[in-house]
Amino acid sequence: MPPIRDAVVVGAGPNGLTAAVELARRGMSVELFEAHASVGGGASTEELTLPGFRHDTCSAVHPTGAGSPAFRDMPLAEHGLEWLHPPLPLANPFPDGSSAVLAHSVAETAASLGPRDAGTYRRLVAPFLDRWDELAADFLGFGSALNGRLPQSPLLLARFGLQGLRPVSWLNHRFRDEQARALFGGLAGHVIAPLGSLATAAPALVFALAAHAYGWPVPRGGSQAISDALAGYFRALGGTVHTGTEVKRLDELPPARAYIFDTSPTALARIAGLGDAYARYRYGGSVFKIDYALDGPVPWTSEDARRAGTVHVGPTAGAMDRALRDASVEGRAPERPFLITAQPSLVDSTRAPEGKHVFWAYGHVPNGWEGDLTDAVERQLERFAPGFRDRVLARATAGPPQLAARNANYVGGDIACGSAAGLQLMIRPKLARVPYATAHPAVYLCSSATPPGPGVHGMAGHHAARAAWRRLRSR
Repeated sequence: MPPIRDAVVVGAGPNGLTAAVELARRGMSVELFEAHASVGGGASTEELTLPGFRHDTCSAVHPTGAGSPAFRDMPLAEHGLEWLHPPLPLANPFPDGSSAVLAHSVAETAASLGPRDAGTYRRLVAPFLDRWDELAADFLGFGSALNGRLPQSPLLLARFGLQGLRPVSWLNHRFRDEQARALFGGLAGHVIAPLGSLATAAPALVFALAAHAYGWPVPRGGSQAISDALAGYFRALGGTVHTGTEVKRLDELPPARAYIFDTSPTALARIAGLGDAYARYRYGGSVFKIDYALDGPVPWTSEDARRAGTVHVGPTAGAMDRALRDASVEGRAPERPFLITAQPSLVDSTRAPEGKHVFWAYGHVPNGWEGDLTDAVERQLERFAPGFRDRVLARATAGPPQLAARNANYVGGDIACGSAAGLQLMIRPKLARVPYATAHPAVYLCSSATPPGPGVHGMAGHHAARAAWRRLRSR
């Protein structure tokens, strides 16, 4: 009889890798299976356009990565992970060349919002400054409360909740001018839901506080460096990684005491024979992503945008909300998409040949949409960076079908692995005492479909591993 492993993990995205590490470092025997030829999932880097241009296939900038409680507790630097910081984490340019910025400094951020809103911003973030580690342990560690661990700072978390549970559109009523509203609208827009959706203020505040605490860095060499560091640490702990191995049924896996899936709930139900256990789980809007090889930096008219690792192109909160509503509610592609863009080669010379640059941009579209948003994206870019098209050497486009084909977790192209609208932003994949557990006593879910949701921070994997470990320990 083959030996029984303590745990088998399916899916080598950041959460699956984190779950594998967390169990292996507790002395358990763990094997990991990945369908693709390499690890990474949503944190992968490839030459998508021209030789020498290395593009991130999904995530590029990591506001919650550098400050992740899970990652910070691992020696990932020893396995090649190095964070690089652009001069500015984020800029939101306007047609006149000005920008609202999210800077490392609260003072610089507040000054960019204008004299009428500078004080309001300071007061909003003041209770949480210098307390990121406490807040992250409880907010990103939401799953800990569901795994038998009480919040470390319940009063701080409650104070954050009073602000974060509101729609970001309500939060924006505190501001008088467009700069601050656009800044927070863009931050909330990362969750792909209208700005009036419940609790969208929470991710907006988290992203702002992350910039002041740990920045919005990029990994040297691309997001693949995060995945490779996690895999390297896992192997150093004695774990085994099997790539190029697609799992279709639970009985195809080696015998184990626990199985942890970094997959969509739909795939988990199919593989583990759970029937319609997640039939009510909703998938949300998608994106149309373009990776560019450029002959030079993006010619933004805003000086701040030229220094920022991430640039939001709206420009206003109202325009962002219309675009998000079109894609996630109305079922149509927006005429003027809200763009989230990243320019990692500003600080990482390994990403492109000398003098050249990589650039990453996406706009929101409906789930499963099969059109081409390239022209709308580039018309929007030309409004704020005239001459952009003249610098394009090559482009690689990916709409919902291509994103879903590249990563099975992106059902219909939903890069968040589940809608973030309404209560599903907080209650994922369904209301349960331990959301990582399933109807099968040995099977767990650890993808972005579980708390605390999307992002390359590994916390869902951390919590799922803890849930499995608690059950195994009790036996």
